[in-house]
Amino acid sequence: MAQSLAMVYVHAVFSTKNREPLLLDEWRDEAFRVLGGTANNLGCQSLVVGGMPDHVHMLFQLGRTIALADAVGKIKSTSSLWVNQSGIITAKFSWQAGYAAFSVSQSNVEAVRAYIQNQAKRHAKQSFQDELRAWLRKYQIEWDERYVWD
Repeated sequence: MAQSLAMVYVHAVFSTKNREPLLLDEWRDEAFRVLGGTANNLGCQSLVVGGMPDHVHMLFQLGRTIALADAVGKIKSTSSLWVNQSGIITAKFSWQAGYAAFSVSQSNVEAVRAYIQNQAKRHAKQSFQDELRAWLRKYQIEWDERYVWD
C-alpha cells in the first residue's frame, strides 16, 4: 500500500507556567487562534481551542508526518513566542514544561468539542487541577503530583 492514511484525534491540555492566570479575556481568543493556526500549519487540523486564564484545551487531528511531542512542543513554543513578541503582557510568558494528551475516538469528537467550548461553566465548579486529575483517572494514567504542575 503506497498511501499512508490516518485519522488520529488528540485532546491536549497544558497550563501556563505555574498556572499563572495570564490568558486574559482581552486577548485569550486571539491566543487560541494562534494556537489553532500553528497546529494547522503543522498539518494538524485544529478543531477547537479553548480554556481559561491558566490553561488550554485543544482538539486536533494529528498529522501523519509529525510526532505528538513535536506537534505540542511546536504549538507551545510558537504561541509563547507570539505572546512575548506582541507585548500583550509585560512579564515573560511561558507554558508549563509538560502537557497531557488523550486519544479521542471518532464517536466522541463532538462531546470533547462541547467540553472544550464549555470551560467557563465547568470551572465555576472545578479547579484546573481537579479537572486534569479526572482526565488522568479516566484514561488510567499514573502521575506524580510533584512533576505534573510545573
